This record gives sequence, structure tokens and C-alpha cells, in this order.
Amino acid sequence: MAQFFQIHPDNPQPRLVRRTVEILLEGGVIVYPTDSCYALGCQIGEKSAMERIRRIRRVDDKHNFTLVCRDLSEITTYARIDNQAFRLLKAFTPGPYTFIHQATKQVPRRLMHPRRKTIGIRVPDNEVCRALLSELDQPILSTTMILPGDDLPLTDPYEMRELLDKQVDLVIDGGFCGLEATTVVDMTTDPPQVTRVGKGDASLFEE
Repeated sequence: MAQFFQIHPDNPQPRLVRRTVEILLEGGVIVYPTDSCYALGCQIGEKSAMERIRRIRRVDDKHNFTLVCRDLSEITTYARIDNQAFRLLKAFTPGPYTFIHQATKQVPRRLMHPRRKTIGIRVPDNEVCRALLSELDQPILSTTMILPGDDLPLTDPYEMRELLDKQVDLVIDGGFCGLEATTVVDMTTDPPQVTRVGKGDASLFEE
């Protein structure tokens, strides 16, 4: 049975943050809030947890997972970023954007797009998410909390607990997040290309 934590969206309780991180480090799968919508997440090195997320979402190995990072310095550990891209990311993080970059050797091969060797990265503007990332001291491997056959992400933590009770280890109620996933920007092209329009303003990347 999944645990259920109500974590304050503006002042996350340290005890609940620490327990959430313990669950991640134990190989758990969590549902947690971001600045766009709720997400499924696990520790970056946990292959079995990642496979559980694949089964929940019913996605194959071509699905782009995202590394949710706490800041730009953490991003540069996992993604190849030149000076121009760094300036762009600095302008748009934290925020509701996912950036696709070539992965570095620090990224396990199973997390990359199998053909392109890319990884999605983002820095959310959400206090619960920030607290988790600070305590964990590494990115959270994540994907949008949307179920197979649905057009929109789930928004009600109580409904998520009911639907996923035996499939995840923890559902966090961190308040309302919204219905829009992130805007996805492919940084491997010149100029960068918006491949999904979401909550972030996509027009800022148009020439």
C-alpha cells in the first residue's frame, strides 16, 4: 500500500522530506509535485524502479525520461552544454521547461534515448521539489504523471493514491500543480526546436 504525505507547498516539512528521500534511496517510486504537473520519480540508479515507472506509463525504451535537477551546476554533470546553451538555460531555469541535450558519460545508458543518446533535463520552480532535490543531493529520474489512454496528467493526489496504490511507494499531496506538462525544447539542433508545447512560453524560442 502506498504511503501518503501531505507536504506544505510553500514550507515543506523537513521530516516528511527526509522520509521521502529515504523511500527513494530504498528503491521506491514516488508521485511528487513540480511547477507544471505531478510526476512519477525514482532514484537515478534504480533500474527496477525505472522499469516500474515504464510499466505504469506503458512506454518503451524510446521514451525520454527526464532528470529533474536542483540547479545548473548539476545539469552540467549529466548533459553536454556549450556556452550558448548555458546562457539560454540560465535564462529559463528554474521553470516549466524540459531541455533535450546530448548525455554525458555520467548518465547510465539505459536512461538515454537508445539511438540519439540524449537525455531530458529540467530545473523546476517548486518548493517541495527543491526540498527533495536538496536532501537527495542528486537528480530525480522522472516522467509526467499521465496514465495510458489519458490525454491529461492526473491532478488529484487522492485519486492517484487510489489508482496507483499497489504500483508506487508514496504519493505526495503538495497542492494543485496544474494540467500542463512542460514545454520541451530540443537543444541538439541549431537553432533549438520546440518539440512539445506545454506550460512554458514556447514563443520565446521562435525566431
